[in-house]
Amino acid sequence: IRKGLEAGVDVSVYAKPKFEVGQMREIRRGLEAGLDVSVYAKPEFDGDQMDEIRVGLEAGLDVSVYAKSEFEVGQMCEIQTGLKYGLDISVYAKPEFNVGQMSEIRKGLEAGLDVSVYARPEFDVGQMRQIRLEQIRRNYESGAERGRFESKLSNLP
Repeated sequence: IRKGLEAGVDVSVYAKPKFEVGQMREIRRGLEAGLDVSVYAKPEFDGDQMDEIRVGLEAGLDVSVYAKSEFEVGQMCEIQTGLKYGLDISVYAKPEFNVGQMSEIRKGLEAGLDVSVYARPEFDVGQMRQIRLEQIRRNYESGAERGRFESKLSNLP
């Protein structure tokens, strides 16, 4: 609260018993950055979740996709990363996927793979990874990935 007063922000937004120290810190940081903290200044988000939402707001991302208390902080981070890379996060921005599953789906999307093959909650992380790596291997053997890789190598200084 003291830091907020020193920074000249409206501490009444977070100087409430329903917020713990980490939550207050993230609300203050958002206010200092001139963000609309109403998106995350809610007691159902812990400080780490608030941090992920604040970082997304600072990056100009549509945080409404993951600013939901049913997502853990790691899940929020995976969704945020997908948004940063312009991926179709609707494939994995679902609470039924754990953070590891979300990561495997995101990596598949980044690689341009058909993630529909494994983007199902009944596959565990290891199974998803195995399917993703097998798709990459097949693409490489068929020449699709090899050509992309070799063109990157030829462009190196």
